[in-house]
Amino acid sequence: MAFPADKPEPPVSIPVTPTVEVWRRMTPTEKLDFQLQAIDALNATADLMGEGRPHKNAKTRTMDALSLHFKATGRTVYLGEEMVVLYPGVETFSPDILAVLDVEEPEDDERMSWVVADEGKGLDLVIEVLYKGKRDKDLVTNVERYAQLGIPEYFLYDRLKHKLHAYRLPSSGTRRYERVMPQFGRYHSRVLGLDMQVVGTELRFLAGEAELPGSAKLIGRLQNMMLSVSTKLEQAEARAEQAELEATNAKIEAWATGVLAVLRARGFVITDAARAQIMAQQDTERLARWLEKAIVATSIDALLDEP
Repeated sequence: MAFPADKPEPPVSIPVTPTVEVWRRMTPTEKLDFQLQAIDALNATADLMGEGRPHKNAKTRTMDALSLHFKATGRTVYLGEEMVVLYPGVETFSPDILAVLDVEEPEDDERMSWVVADEGKGLDLVIEVLYKGKRDKDLVTNVERYAQLGIPEYFLYDRLKHKLHAYRLPSSGTRRYERVMPQFGRYHSRVLGLDMQVVGTELRFLAGEAELPGSAKLIGRLQNMMLSVSTKLEQAEARAEQAELEATNAKIEAWATGVLAVLRARGFVITDAARAQIMAQQDTERLARWLEKAIVATSIDALLDEP
């Protein structure tokens, strides 16, 4: 039995952002509707590309490391992952990772997208992760698009080939990217103030010689630190217990020896059995009573029979 062929998916129409003048005349509802339309269209495009887990993991690790770094250093950098961007008069787009300097990211950030007309500034940096998607889009189209939009830096991590491409706008103001050449395998980002390097299958970020850790590595370090502290505490407690035991044993021996010394001084003949019984006694309170009463005891048997 023949099955009818699936109909080809109709091409996804990417909406063009209105000009600044038109955008400012739009009502809040109209603006929201346009953003939702752009999000739906770009999400549909992303679904068709089907990049998979390697693509997602690379983005997640990058966002994690950068977010932790900027929070730790106190530097204000807005980071977005797969956020729809609206530049006036051009097609909307959704980079894997975007960065904007000197913009706070509130805990309850309600941005639906990055609207240049509302924010008053465009992006400072874009990072794309390429795995099995459209290579021409990231290596050609985006290189031209991001340069024309005036985005100062664009980094493309080719996850499949474990290679990094870096672009930067020249200081002359020309909107055409120049390639950033690596130094000892590192690509420097002036925007982030960090170096990037591909190590194995991962894109890593470095501040000087120190690699930026992600949450997993930080948690691992904390766990190791806690384990080390716990081990040291256990060792210290064990030493303290051993010292206490040795001190108690020394006290017991001193009291037992004292009892024998008093009995000998009083002229008692101490049998081997009596000596063994006194030296074997571990009850410090009983030894203390024996030592006190040895001075007046009438016999060794009477002394040792004391409760």
